Amino acid sequence: MRRFPAVRLRTLLLALLSGIAALAVTGTAAQAAGPSIAAVSSGYGHTCAVRTDGTLWCWGSNGTGQLGLGSTTDATRPARVGTAANWAAVDGGTSYTCGVQTDGTLWCWGSNNRGQLGDGTTTSRNAPVRVGTASNWASVSAGDSHTCGVRTDGTLWCWGFNRLGQLARDSSTWYATSPLQIGTATTWVSVTTGFAHTCAIRTDGTLWCWGDSTTGQLGIGSLSYSITPTQVGTATNWTGVTAGYAYTCGVRGDGTLWCWGENGYGQLGADTTYQTTPLQVGAATTWARVNASFNTTCATRSDGSLWCWGNNMNGQVGNGTTANQYAPVQVGSSGAAFVTGYHTCAGRTDGSLWCWGYNWAGQLGDGTTITRSAPVQAAFAAQ
Repeated sequence: MRRFPAVRLRTLLLALLSGIAALAVTGTAAQAAGPSIAAVSSGYGHTCAVRTDGTLWCWGSNGTGQLGLGSTTDATRPARVGTAANWAAVDGGTSYTCGVQTDGTLWCWGSNNRGQLGDGTTTSRNAPVRVGTASNWASVSAGDSHTCGVRTDGTLWCWGFNRLGQLARDSSTWYATSPLQIGTATTWVSVTTGFAHTCAIRTDGTLWCWGDSTTGQLGIGSLSYSITPTQVGTATNWTGVTAGYAYTCGVRGDGTLWCWGENGYGQLGADTTYQTTPLQVGAATTWARVNASFNTTCATRSDGSLWCWGNNMNGQVGNGTTANQYAPVQVGSSGAAFVTGYHTCAGRTDGSLWCWGYNWAGQLGDGTTITRSAPVQAAFAAQ
């Protein structure tokens, strides 16, 4: 759910690797054991990471099998998922996970009570199960209980829960256990899923949202819900979008950053009420990427600096406090963070991974369940 915006696979990998290569976060330097981190994402209480050797590792809460380890036992340190070494991307929903392999196949595991795994059932899985037979998946975004993905032919597909129109269907479709195509367009390039809303960008730079908008998270000036993809404003230069729990943020080609929706914790980067249309975050025109979680947001600027804001009750902003932040706070000199539920993770230039915030199930990966307001290193096993 809360991750880098989904983009075409090659672009995503290049962007992630570029960001990680430049990153430095506060903490004692330590050499990473084995390959560097290529991508990180997670849900409420679990974290998963793809390493540069193509292996996939998960840790934290595992009550519904969201770690993909063949069990429902929590893990406080990274554990390898299966034996495959061709993982390209991973994305965590609230209590499930999906990933794309380099052959274009899509796999999901964990909670499946609303069909969010897309395997045609509502049976939860504790190991990866393939989604259909398509082998042209470019990216995937996992929300609370619905999932969407873009294929290399530019088509967009969603499945799972549809109570508030997040699958762009009316109430006759309560949930879908297999992917449903969103319209007939073949120009989609990225998609992101929140708790019950979906947003996606087309090749012409336009941004479209649908689903729940009871706090304005669709950005279309409405406090209702919409089953029809509706363009957000008139801008045609959106380059990235990310959906939080009940809010959304996006970056435009001119380097400006915009957020809208619920703002109880300052996740919009301003001390204001909810917003039904995009609100610019400050006046900076150097924003490069943005990543939203439940109620915390992190973004990087073109100089590589890392900034976070919003809900900080568990130290997930990373500034050494637990006070909510209503404006961006710089927490790193260079790089990019991956906001993951109520905790945050970031890579270092030596290839190591550092996490901070809520740690009740071991989602920081340091071998403990101690909540941290400053970075600690995830303890990967040597390979």
